[in-house]
Amino acid sequence: MKLAVTGKGGAGKTTIAAIIIRELAARGLRVIAIDADPDANLASALGFENAASITPIAEMDRLIEERTGAKPGAAGSFFKINPQVDDLPDTLSIVQGNIRLMVMGTVKKGGGGCVCPESALVKALVSHLVFQRGEALVMDMEAGIEHLGRGTAKAVDAVIVVMEPGMRSAETAAKIRTLAADLGIRRLAVVGNKVRGPEDEAFIREHAAGMLLLGFIPRDESLVEADLAGRPVPRCAAGTEIIDRLAALIKEEQS
Repeated sequence: MKLAVTGKGGAGKTTIAAIIIRELAARGLRVIAIDADPDANLASALGFENAASITPIAEMDRLIEERTGAKPGAAGSFFKINPQVDDLPDTLSIVQGNIRLMVMGTVKKGGGGCVCPESALVKALVSHLVFQRGEALVMDMEAGIEHLGRGTAKAVDAVIVVMEPGMRSAETAAKIRTLAADLGIRRLAVVGNKVRGPEDEAFIREHAAGMLLLGFIPRDESLVEADLAGRPVPRCAAGTEIIDRLAALIKEEQS
């Protein structure tokens, strides 16, 4: 199962990504967890020690120059757009139980985007993880799906949009839906987060029209407290149901 989790900042996508990762790992699957969010918090949400000391791959200037042939930030330089990355998942990840974590970091971009050595390395690495590795894969994305190229996006089993009750979150989901259609993504799903009751569920159902609705995560003080204290995100029954529903949908479409 290859999944990308995205949504508005603050909607709880890192929490949802961590819940999904821990649920898959608890089922005995080996999972590659990718933190592709500029505000990298997935390591602490999963309970990895010394999370703040992890150097993001997009900031490894020497590695980027070695693999692409160009220094990051070098204007007008030529570089390899398909650098070697097959050894990086084993050398640049940290492992805890069934979970292998990689932190991508931020590709600094301006204007219409970044065609640069660091972007080439990150995209090549994401593509390798999706197409060549046999583990389950969960990517905690920024508020969009910019790390996914067109071919990679089509190969992902599902892009999961985390939506909380609120118009800003709904507007972000609508933008992601448009971009997903442009990239040819097969399954765009929604998880409602921080749900307080039927009115919140109705709001999310209305604004998730045209997307698969996987379920709702109730507003849970234990999740809030874990985030405030920097503790690992606990497993929850809703997370189990979300994975069961998604697995059933994929199996049904493949049969």
